Amino acid sequence: MSTEIEQFLMYLATERGLSDHYQLSVQRSLETFAQWAGANRLAPGWKSIGPVQITDFLAFRKRSGLQAASVRLDAVAIRIFFRFLVARRGWTENPAEMLALPRPEKHLPHTLNVEQVRRLLESISPADPQGPRDRAMLELLYSSGLRVSELCAARLENLDLDAGFIRVTGKGTKTRLIPVGAPAAATIRQYLDAGRPPLVRRWTGAEIFLSVRGKKLTPQRIWQLIKQYAARAGLEENVYPHLMRHSFATHLLGGGADLRIIQELLGHADISTTQIYTHVEKSGLKAVLKKFHPRG
Repeated sequence: MSTEIEQFLMYLATERGLSDHYQLSVQRSLETFAQWAGANRLAPGWKSIGPVQITDFLAFRKRSGLQAASVRLDAVAIRIFFRFLVARRGWTENPAEMLALPRPEKHLPHTLNVEQVRRLLESISPADPQGPRDRAMLELLYSSGLRVSELCAARLENLDLDAGFIRVTGKGTKTRLIPVGAPAAATIRQYLDAGRPPLVRRWTGAEIFLSVRGKKLTPQRIWQLIKQYAARAGLEENVYPHLMRHSFATHLLGGGADLRIIQELLGHADISTTQIYTHVEKSGLKAVLKKFHPRG
């Protein structure tokens, strides 16, 4: 059964041009399926596999403790693999064609409240060696809702502090123009005037935020810095870069911003992705009702 898996992986790489990461994920799913089939003494060969065996395998994976999202990845890999086999082998039936995909679990994003954000930002002292840079970064993350990858790649030529906008390139190489809040603009200006010049080296590019070696910062380094400042601020929550983006969207919605505007600012291709923040905001309504209503 391994020969067909190798042929399929070659197809994904050469004809579909899919990433190594995706190929590895598919390989793990299919090899696990083949091992399960062998352990259960099913007839050798993919032609002998039917809908019942596929369903039994996915049920086995779920009983093994896998999250619904991981079981879904297995199901998707099996479905596209059998489509490949049907097309290449000329089979008349596809046992995975009617396979129902497990529904992904929906987790409400955790957010910081306004006071927690204030404490996080004020934990960064201007006297810290890279305090102006780090304050500017966190202010921009929160005021504009950037992804950490967009923050790392942000360039000087795409920043207009006088107009109060920054242009970023997000997922799918889509660019969008995002307003920069006044506090963020002020701290960025201070960093550009006094904090960035000492970091510049002959190999430095046009990235806004630089490491002490004059290179652009990595997402991992920004993650470390946020953890450091969250601990200093005494925040017990699991604080990470994307949490600033979640907080940005939730606070906008709570302030009355239109969901379509938030979708545009976040760079979501589908409004359904943005709608999760309406559930976060509604969860806060229950607390308000319980606190202030006589029958809450």
